[in-house]
Amino acid sequence: MTTPQKDPLRTSLRHALHHRTLRSSRRKLTTLSPSSTDFSSNDFLSLSTSPVYRARFLSHLHSAPPLHPFASGGSRLLDGNSPYAEALESQIASFHNAPTGLLFNSGFDANVGVLSTLPQPGDVIVHDALVHASAREGMRLSRAGTRVEFEHSCPRSLEAVLRKVVEEDEAVRDGGRSVFIVVESVYSMDGDVAPLREFVEVVDRVLTRGNGYFVVDEAHATGALGPKGAGVVQELGLEGRMFVRVHTFGKALASHGDTRDYLVNYAKSLIYTTALGFPFLASIRTAYELLAEGETQLLQDTLQGLVTYLDARLQDLGPWDPTIFSVDHFPNSPIFSLRSAVPRELAAVCQRDGFIVRAIMAPTVPAGKERVRVCLHAGNTMQEIDGLVGVIQGWLNRPTEGKVARL
Repeated sequence: MTTPQKDPLRTSLRHALHHRTLRSSRRKLTTLSPSSTDFSSNDFLSLSTSPVYRARFLSHLHSAPPLHPFASGGSRLLDGNSPYAEALESQIASFHNAPTGLLFNSGFDANVGVLSTLPQPGDVIVHDALVHASAREGMRLSRAGTRVEFEHSCPRSLEAVLRKVVEEDEAVRDGGRSVFIVVESVYSMDGDVAPLREFVEVVDRVLTRGNGYFVVDEAHATGALGPKGAGVVQELGLEGRMFVRVHTFGKALASHGDTRDYLVNYAKSLIYTTALGFPFLASIRTAYELLAEGETQLLQDTLQGLVTYLDARLQDLGPWDPTIFSVDHFPNSPIFSLRSAVPRELAAVCQRDGFIVRAIMAPTVPAGKERVRVCLHAGNTMQEIDGLVGVIQGWLNRPTEGKVARL
């Protein structure tokens, strides 16, 4: 009788998953109840449920000629390109005051494509300590000679790092090698806005040969911040200082035509990916038309009003021992960070009452900085905010063993 052999691969996979379960870090896919209130998604302007957006989008779909292919049929370099896609790239670039634009299938693909290809052998990447996982993946694949981080959103730390790079690398000091400064304009977990103007001043002061190049991820600013939702860079008038900007809907905006051509030739996340089909392109076009025409300004204003209201309501909860509960919020940002020693518990309480929020745990955020992330949307209401804050208040007031009293 043959003894069944052990399957080492499945054993290893089960062991890894069990390890995550023990650390309370095992992820799972979930679905939302239609009756739940969304305080979690990144749909800040609530465009996905907007009747105006839907009508415009359907109009674009119906305008397609008979037998017009809705699937792309291949990568951009083979059969997936179209005049429609190129016109959309020009439209997006114009909206963001950029000479050129290049569509990627996702923001992750864009960051990986940009950061894995643009830095040349021997170049240096200096990045914020909290940049997105997609940026880290792109940097990991790059040919840069050095990758070094600076303290989150700290101009002093950036200056210290750059000065050390200049001191130790003669080629950087003489302008023969490039330094890529990688940041986000709005950080997805804390919602804070990067001090871009101060960063530019630091780079001008230290990299006097003009060999510093900014790569800025604007994914969480698009639509919510800046003129007509164009983002933080345009709000500050810094378009000319940014080498590449990455926006939502998976777009990379290059500062020069040769940069775009270089990405087309070398970015594997573009070259070897089936291009977006016509419905996806029409969806992106619809959103940008509404932004450019000012149709979303009321939504942006409504969102800012709700941001102010939630901020005030959370402040009304009063001071608590910060080891139990505290609120981190950057002015005007639709993202709120509720710090707690037991974020999973707080998130579960909110979810049971129909308010969708998420506990964000390490390693997505640094250990010790776990939180419940709350995202506001133009489609939320003050009554929904009152309901959410009421649940949080009830949780705070609940007599739980080990909970510290209000200060």
